[in-house]
Amino acid sequence: MAAEINITTRRTAQERLDIVNEAIEHILVGGQSYKIGSRQLNRADLGKLYDMQKDLQAQVAGSTPGLLDDTYVAVFEGR
Repeated sequence: MAAEINITTRRTAQERLDIVNEAIEHILVGGQSYKIGSRQLNRADLGKLYDMQKDLQAQVAGSTPGLLDDTYVAVFEGR
């Protein structure tokens, strides 16, 4: 069953990444396009989804505190 996506809802980068990952999985498992009767349906472009995935992964990684994020450097010259 396909998940319904409400585009008016604000989502976090992680939530959008989860949606993109699910869309990629659907394409990898079910193919880029499929036929129902005489109608042919195409899923989203896999290349564009990979680009979105890369951007969202960077956003998620950037929002996660790193080891040295709260580190400052002080330089004491001479005495």
